[in-house]
Amino acid sequence: MEQVNSTSGTILDTVVIGAGQAGLSASHHLRRLGVEHVVLDANPAPGGAWQHRWDSLTMTDVHGVADLPDATAPGRSGERANEAVPTYFAAYEASHDLPVIRPVRVDEVLSDGDLLRVRAGEREWLTRTLVNATGTWTRPFVPFYPGIGDFAGEQFHTASYPGANHFAGQRVLVVGGGASAVQFLGELAPLTETLWVTRRPPVWRSDDFDREAGLQAVTLVAERVRQGLPPASVVSVTGLALRPQESEAAQLGAYERRREMFTRIEPRGVRWADGTYEAVDSILWATGFRAATDHLAPLGLRSPAGGIELAPVPGNVQGATTAVRDPRVQLVGYGPSASTVGAGRAGRTAARAVVRLLEGERSAATTG
Repeated sequence: MEQVNSTSGTILDTVVIGAGQAGLSASHHLRRLGVEHVVLDANPAPGGAWQHRWDSLTMTDVHGVADLPDATAPGRSGERANEAVPTYFAAYEASHDLPVIRPVRVDEVLSDGDLLRVRAGEREWLTRTLVNATGTWTRPFVPFYPGIGDFAGEQFHTASYPGANHFAGQRVLVVGGGASAVQFLGELAPLTETLWVTRRPPVWRSDDFDREAGLQAVTLVAERVRQGLPPASVVSVTGLALRPQESEAAQLGAYERRREMFTRIEPRGVRWADGTYEAVDSILWATGFRAATDHLAPLGLRSPAGGIELAPVPGNVQGATTAVRDPRVQLVGYGPSASTVGAGRAGRTAARAVVRLLEGERSAATTG
């Protein structure tokens, strides 16, 4: 598709930022509803964050990839997730002729009267509305500890995990209490010595994670967003469960965690609160991500509590996409829709919200 930008005088109905699950879903529904738009994607190729996942993550390991509208997602298999999902996304973009422009890394979004100005380097787009679908992958979170910069070994975050073979023969400290930490320990323990530490006790799930449990988890995240708090990930409230491929690590004691955090990092290890020292060769931070919304900062969407408050949708906990402080902005894959299932549904909700806003503007212009 030919690039549409402000220099041509074109004003778009909406701009979608991000071409992952949420962005592609939103684009599909916008096209179906006849909304003129473009999708700006920072990646050089289709696949969203999936193309950056570690090679050992297979389609059997992932929690599941939801179907995009009118297209069945790849199922469980031994295929690498960083190949299967990007292939699926690329085929979807092509078959639905979605207006994706890449690579475009958006620097900021500004309010310009009734319009929004989307800037990316020397390029910019003027639009009446915006659908933000930037996810979290580009904002890995590593907590600060005294001495972190003095550590002489290697440090990796989930976003840069090089695979278990890289650590063979080392002593690895895994930090974090989520699903990624569990998987990393499952891979690492048979190859090397591991040490696991979490700030909070991990919540283990012994029952099946059914639809009701999923709804309860999403509702907890939605309530945080309603209060304007930074969203917790949906996965963080679903609980943890060991899979068959992690049974060997469990037998080796990999999931017997240290019950308190270290207080500082030293060049060759970490120091605990009681003064004892633990030597480690590498630190693997499985400490999660933050929402990638810094480019929206000029719009002043954040509440005093630090999050972006979304307008609730009665009877639909995953349907909250409209920013309370600027209804021209829809956020998909944020808060309660930060899962592949939620992101897909939120894409449809956001597209409908865009149409309602545009129809309201046109109605006001006609009656005015």
